[in-house]
Amino acid sequence: MNQATASVTSNIEVTPGVYLIWLESPQIASIAQPGQFVMVQCGEESLLRRPLSIHQLGKAKLALLFTVVGKGTYWLAQCQAGDTVDLLGPLGNGYSIHPDSHNLLLVAGGIGIAPLYFLAQEALNQGCSVTLLLGAPTTAQLYPRDLLLPEAELVIATEDGTTGRKGMITDLLPNFGHWADQTFACGPISMYRAMATQGQQLLEAKSVQVSLEVRMGCGLGICYGCSLKTKRGLKQVCQDGPVFELNDIFWDDPAFNC
Repeated sequence: MNQATASVTSNIEVTPGVYLIWLESPQIASIAQPGQFVMVQCGEESLLRRPLSIHQLGKAKLALLFTVVGKGTYWLAQCQAGDTVDLLGPLGNGYSIHPDSHNLLLVAGGIGIAPLYFLAQEALNQGCSVTLLLGAPTTAQLYPRDLLLPEAELVIATEDGTTGRKGMITDLLPNFGHWADQTFACGPISMYRAMATQGQQLLEAKSVQVSLEVRMGCGLGICYGCSLKTKRGLKQVCQDGPVFELNDIFWDDPAFNC
């Protein structure tokens, strides 16, 4: 883990209210793993850092993908090339590709593409075949196709049917149960609940790793603000996660209702 002052190299709005910011931070970029996150100090007046998944890696650089939801992320959205941002990371335990896995299914619900892009980068570098299921309510909220990795097979679903197949992204899972050696997901809790309900049948009871997003205080395992019950006991999302096995989580935990 490093604390670093990162220089902004670019910051663009990729879909309405969603920004892609590139930061030069060789200390963090050199050791980051897919699924890990950084704690971002969003301005001097911000009391708590914001946890954001590492979206992409470049040479000595990393990218973050985030939605503007409050003062902190609004401040981050206003940053321009040459500005500096204070980061703490990389933090947490990320995704794990099993040595005998070759066909990887990535399931991204909306902004859930944030950590999965980095995972796709790593998987392709390892010679794996990658299929990305990308879902959103409507076309305007889809991550731009031209920013995705062309080597990964892309399957799109929108709830209103304006692009790709009409329906929820989880509706597509039966088509890939036989093919996928492992499944990796990031999206809303409702998506995970649907996967947990149907997952044993749709995904052939294979490993399904999901990235959780809950409120965090410190991001370091000190405050216990992100604790939740799992089938393996009490866990902290910031230290034990944010990636967990789908079937290890109690999806009715009150932590997911805040």
